[in-house]
Amino acid sequence: MNRRALIRHAGIAGVLAAGVAPAVHAQTAVRWRLASSFPQSLDTIYGAAESFAQHVRAVSGGKFEISVHAAGELMPAFDVVDNVRRGSVEAAHTAPYYFADKDETFAIGGAIPFGLNSRQMSAWTFEGNGLKLMREFYADYNIINFACGNTGAQMGGWFRKEIRSLADMKSLKFRVGGFTSKVIERMGARPQSLPGGDIYQALEQRVIDAAEWIGPYDDQKLGFNKVAPNYYYPGWWEGGLQLDLYINQKVWEALSTVNKAIVKIASAAAHVEMQAKYDARNPTALKQLVGAGARLRPFPADVMNAAFKESMALYEELSVSNPNWRRVYADYARFRGDQNLWFRFTESTFDRFMQSQKL
Repeated sequence: MNRRALIRHAGIAGVLAAGVAPAVHAQTAVRWRLASSFPQSLDTIYGAAESFAQHVRAVSGGKFEISVHAAGELMPAFDVVDNVRRGSVEAAHTAPYYFADKDETFAIGGAIPFGLNSRQMSAWTFEGNGLKLMREFYADYNIINFACGNTGAQMGGWFRKEIRSLADMKSLKFRVGGFTSKVIERMGARPQSLPGGDIYQALEQRVIDAAEWIGPYDDQKLGFNKVAPNYYYPGWWEGGLQLDLYINQKVWEALSTVNKAIVKIASAAAHVEMQAKYDARNPTALKQLVGAGARLRPFPADVMNAAFKESMALYEELSVSNPNWRRVYADYARFRGDQNLWFRFTESTFDRFMQSQKL
């Protein structure tokens, strides 16, 4: 009896009993290296890449193996795009806005100031035009992307001194991620670009005056509260940072149909798991930080208003000067308007009511 007839008559149980391997096990072995932009100590954001690799290994029955390498192990954190583009590594896991100096459009795929929250970003990516538009953009970099994690809304960072008004932002040396530096600079501050693993030392040695990373769980691990006690919110530049899995286009095209499906499934699973971890762990970490002396403070209204004004002005300017930005942001902005209208009557109203209750 030939293989096809055996499968038809015996079913999967019979196939396994007869010792005939299903299609996934018939695949040629694949070995990739994945470069992360994050330190291994951050089990949430770095962990999303490990989770992705574990799912790939499990679903492929060990035929598709991906080794994950922390920032600095194979290359510096901010070099991953160039290395994936060249094919020096097969894949990378990173925050898209780190590469806004190449083209500001990168940032839209991750987070921009006063942009989409995490649910809205997933909606734009998977059900709107987000994935299509960003893949068209990334084609120029020999990259195909997959959403692979989201931090949710972030905190506004750690400051040595209290920020009482917009005037206190002037000349402030503030470590902030990627694209947001353009807005911070327009507000009078002096943005600093540092990978996560270098921030604590810069704060401790007073090389910088303030720094943001993600939120309580990671910030507690990095120890920022020990050297900068004022903890501000919200991180208006990151309403929901979406992480991307970048894969070299030729490497992707060389995969079998089955392995392509495995990558898609595994990245989607890691995408959901990462935010679940942050949402589950941040509340406890925040209470512990406050209990240890962190001073929780909202950004003053004039800081928020100035940040919004400068962000919108920047987007208008980029829509004139950068054709890639104009094409992607026009769709993003339309989607954001509809999402905010919907959330205004549902999510936001429900959240405000619940947060006013004693639970």
